[in-house]
Amino acid sequence: MVNNILDFEKPIIELEEKIEEMRKLEENLDIENEIKTLEDKVHKLKRNVYENLTRWQRVQLARHPQRPYTLDYIYLMTTDFVELHGDRHFKDDKAIVGGLAKLGNEKVMIIGHQKGRDTKSNLYRNFGMPNPEGYRKALRLMKLAEKFNIPVISMLDTPGAYPGIEAEERGQAEAIAKNLFEMSKLKVPVIVVIIGEGASGGALGIGVGNRVLMLENTWYSVISPESCSSILWRSWEYKEQAAEALKLTAKDLLEHKIIDRIIPEPLGGAHRDHNKIADTLKNVLLEELANLKKMKPEKLVQDRLEKFGSMGVYVE
Repeated sequence: MVNNILDFEKPIIELEEKIEEMRKLEENLDIENEIKTLEDKVHKLKRNVYENLTRWQRVQLARHPQRPYTLDYIYLMTTDFVELHGDRHFKDDKAIVGGLAKLGNEKVMIIGHQKGRDTKSNLYRNFGMPNPEGYRKALRLMKLAEKFNIPVISMLDTPGAYPGIEAEERGQAEAIAKNLFEMSKLKVPVIVVIIGEGASGGALGIGVGNRVLMLENTWYSVISPESCSSILWRSWEYKEQAAEALKLTAKDLLEHKIIDRIIPEPLGGAHRDHNKIADTLKNVLLEELANLKKMKPEKLVQDRLEKFGSMGVYVE
């Protein structure tokens, strides 16, 4: 039984459950052909549903609580992971994790937002919303990677930076701004991957890279659909229209040259097969790293500056 079923998934889940029930009867009844017919029907239905998702439906998939998070990818893709803690100023922010690891034969510094899966772990991880010390920890790890010429992989999955008064008192805006400035100057390859939600400066605070990749069912925007709806219509009821207007899906952002590549997910979403999506992502990262490592440090910095400097349309 699949938990956290989204509305548009219900017909698929119902058929899958029916197939499971029929399999239990298969030993006593000759119903192999009927099962095969239903399996074909499920496969066609999946393709039809997931290839025609609305932008709001992709937002829902990106938030699915069973999707793999940063630590899941780290443990599935890498070996010899050593987590590093603290910003050396205030404390260790559990909403951002990071450390040294081996991706295949490559040494990497891997950093990302981390959410929880239940109330207790979400409170521990602050629902994946970093405080200033989280961004300062991330920057400390990036500078450490630069010192030892180790590539940086940054994984984005946050509803936004923590908006509390205490975060503002400790310099939330300054911490994010400094990260943008310092990440643009890193003399090692930097790859950014949006693995879930990429909301506002909370995501961009660790999102400046030579290559920006998005999983197929994720979103990346200056604001969430709900907040956009609240501002424009003074109600959250128009979140679906807001999602359409924001053009926040991977396909939209590839067309606008905000990202460089879309990583396909297993049919039905990344939450359906953690191992498969981790294996796909690992292969893509190794391919991208091999290309970036051919570039000299000065070229990596210039490439990053040109990439972000060319975004958007303006008239003087």
